[in-house]
Amino acid sequence: MKIIVTGGAGFIGSHVVDEYVQAGHNVVVIDNLLTGSRKNLNPRAKFYDANIRDRAVVDRIFKKERPEVVSHLAAIAEVIKSIRDPMPTLQTNVLGIVNLCLAFGAHGRGGAQRKFIFSSTGGAMYGAPRKLPATEKEDTITLSPYGLSKHLGEEVLKFYARQYNFPYFIFRYANVYGPRQSPKGEAGVIAIFGGLMKAGARPIIFGDGTKARDYVYVGDVARANLLALRRGKNDVVNIGTGKLVTDRAIFDAVARASGFKGKPIYKPYRKGELYKISLDARKAGRVLGWKPTMKFEEGVRTTVAAL
Repeated sequence: MKIIVTGGAGFIGSHVVDEYVQAGHNVVVIDNLLTGSRKNLNPRAKFYDANIRDRAVVDRIFKKERPEVVSHLAAIAEVIKSIRDPMPTLQTNVLGIVNLCLAFGAHGRGGAQRKFIFSSTGGAMYGAPRKLPATEKEDTITLSPYGLSKHLGEEVLKFYARQYNFPYFIFRYANVYGPRQSPKGEAGVIAIFGGLMKAGARPIIFGDGTKARDYVYVGDVARANLLALRRGKNDVVNIGTGKLVTDRAIFDAVARASGFKGKPIYKPYRKGELYKISLDARKAGRVLGWKPTMKFEEGVRTTVAAL
C-alpha cells in the first residue's frame, strides 16, 4: 500500500519506514530535517523535504501521492524545551496534525486499508498515575506543553476522523531508545549518556538517581507500527514494557556497555519531569498481537555500539 510517513528521517520514524519498506509497501517520507537526518532515509522511500506546518505544501504532496495510510511521527518532542518556549511545540504538534488530517481527508485513497496512525506519548500523557503501570484508561493529566500538544493532537485526529470518515489508530509510547537516537539535546537519555561516556565525560543525573521510566526498544516500536497497518481501528494503545528503570540503573547499564569507569554528576530535578512512569501494554497484545521482545541490557549495548 502507499504510506506517507511524517518524520521518516528521524529516530523512530526512520525505523518505521524501514519496517514498511521491508514488508513491501510503497513509502513516502515527509521530513524537514530539523532533527532528522538524510543518512537515516531509506533509499527505497520517496522523500519530500517539507514542513508539516505548511498547509499548502502538505496538501500538494497528498494530492500527488494519494496515500492509503498516514503514519504520523513528526513532532517536537522535548519536555523541558516546551516549558521554556511552548509555541514551537504547540504549533508543530497541533497545527501539523490538523494539516495532515485535512490533506488526508481530501486526497487520501479509499478502501479497506485506509488508516491514519498517530504516534503519541504515554510518558507525558498520564501525569502522575495513581497506579503503575498505567493503562489507557488513566486520566490524561499533562504536566508540560509537550504532553498537552500530544493530547490535543489525539483529539484533533479523532475529530477529523469523524468528519472525513477515516479510521485512526493511536500509539502512546513509553521512552523509546535504540540506534539512530541523537546523543544531543534533552531527549534520549541512553544515547546522551552513551555519547558522553564514549567521549570520557561524566553524564548528569537530574535528581538522586531514583527517577524512573519505562524504556522500549525502537525495533519493537517499529514492529507495532507494521502490525497496525492490518489490525486495530479507532483505538488507543500503550507501547511499553511495564517495567521501571531508574536513572542510576540507566547510568550503570550504559557504563557497562561503554566501558566507562567514572561517576555521574547529580543536579536538582527539572520542573515538568515526572518522577515515575511505566505503561501497561497488555491491550496492544490483545489488539495487535504485540509484545516487547528486546531485553534491556542487550538493547543498551546495541544503542551504545551504534553511537
